[in-house]
Amino acid sequence: MMNKARIALFLGILCISIFPVMVRMNLTSGLISAFYRMAIATAIVLPVAFFGGKIKIKDKRELVGLMICGILFASDIAVWNVSIQNSSATQATLLTNLSPIWVGVISLALLKFRPKTSFWLGTIFALVGMVIFVGAETVLRLNFDFAFFLGILSGIFYALYILVSKSTLQKMDVITFLSISMAFSTVFLFLICLVFGEKFFGFTQKAWVSLLIQGIVCQLIAWLLISYATKRMRATRVSLVLLSQVVFAALLAVVFVDEKIVARQIIGGIVILSGIAMTFYEKRREVAE
Repeated sequence: MMNKARIALFLGILCISIFPVMVRMNLTSGLISAFYRMAIATAIVLPVAFFGGKIKIKDKRELVGLMICGILFASDIAVWNVSIQNSSATQATLLTNLSPIWVGVISLALLKFRPKTSFWLGTIFALVGMVIFVGAETVLRLNFDFAFFLGILSGIFYALYILVSKSTLQKMDVITFLSISMAFSTVFLFLICLVFGEKFFGFTQKAWVSLLIQGIVCQLIAWLLISYATKRMRATRVSLVLLSQVVFAALLAVVFVDEKIVARQIIGGIVILSGIAMTFYEKRREVAE
């Protein structure tokens, strides 16, 4: 069972790693790409789930949990995109990927769950790898402004989503979870786009193709796989493994947007993956997920 969950998580991360590459193409604004990513995925999965009798909600508390998950996920994407627009993709990505720390802290403080030592060691290694990956000079040049705050906030939203989705998924199947939570995300992002005065149409054919890929691959397929893994793995571990998307996104950027990989990114990527690997080496008696 765990092998299937780990494979699903790995494949899901590969799928979401395409998203930053698509955003970097600048075919649409960041907020619009976030909205259509959710809207397209929801338009596919919600009718299939509804007419296939897959939506099963036992009480209003489950619906509230789904709404919270949807708003948290949408808030993470919206805040992350606004952070990029007001600073840089590197700073926003670095700050958002502090989410494993927030997952560990929130788990310990509010959920009374003590993350394993391997998690904290892996987190330290992975974050050191992140600093190497983006460059120490980038970290030293961080601007402690509104965009910095948004980057931190994005990581907190991401952490909360991982924790709340883990709890919510224990009460229902993945299809029910995704179809309803994404519907809430879509409505929330639609309202955000209205507030920011975004235009919903008038894009090029290439832009629409990009939006379709984002909705089907980066959202629907990716989060079906990641949600399947989240239901079966510790939230702390999932949050840390998700850091590997930075490495995969860089590799995909080489292929699709002709970016170059420098030595520090190779070293940083190895350190990040080594930190993640640490969390999977435990005594056999501690392996219960």
